[in-house]
Amino acid sequence: MRVPAFVIYAIIIVLGALAISPVFFLMDVDTVPGDIVINQQNLHFHISVLYSLATSVSLALLFWWWRR
Repeated sequence: MRVPAFVIYAIIIVLGALAISPVFFLMDVDTVPGDIVINQQNLHFHISVLYSLATSVSLALLFWWWRR
């Protein structure tokens, strides 16, 4: 069974966004709409979804263009 190319690209983009998210957390960027913020007693968790997805898509397009 062959997996379509767009599914592989979508998985790469999501995994890239998950890998880049801690970097944006360490940079202490401001929150934008769509970010996930969890504040509990001793836990502060921030996932910058928009920044991570934008960077991941940009890198995926750059690598796609580079391979051509």
